[in-house]
Amino acid sequence: MLWRLLLVVAGLLIAIYLWHWGRPVPPAPAPASSAPTLGTSAAPSPIPVTPAAIRTGAPAAVPEGFEGLKDLHAANGDVTADLRIVQAVLEAFRSSFPAEGNPTGSNAEITAALAGANRLGLVLVPRAHPAISPNGELCDRWGTPYFFHSESRRRTTVRSAGPDRRMWSEDDVEHAP
Repeated sequence: MLWRLLLVVAGLLIAIYLWHWGRPVPPAPAPASSAPTLGTSAAPSPIPVTPAAIRTGAPAAVPEGFEGLKDLHAANGDVTADLRIVQAVLEAFRSSFPAEGNPTGSNAEITAALAGANRLGLVLVPRAHPAISPNGELCDRWGTPYFFHSESRRRTTVRSAGPDRRMWSEDDVEHAP
């Protein structure tokens, strides 16, 4: 008799869990070609995420003045400046998703998250940016995909292979927040 009661209680708990956590998340809207992007400000301000955006899956607002990776690979810049720009984009993502922290996974997965494949549909990097390879990877100024090392939810080191295009050689440059 007791085991039947335990089975009923366990069944109810599983049903409640599945009802609460198993609900589908609404799909993110497809970003428009003129989607706002994040700029290269030295200290990015937090991106406001409204409760309505979380409920509806609508894209969160990007602060005025941010222009994404506009200056990435600029002729008057260098690889260190490029890495700071990439870190600023990662910081904007973290400020928009404080519970999740950094986007994680391969370079292509991180780039996809920054390009709008996230629960808010927030576009921080335009999908058509010239620094994104045909494989969907964010690349350095020599065309080599960046290496992202997520050390924690709040810290990611970004590494460029440098001019020799070989990762883990003497000319590599890395930047950690």
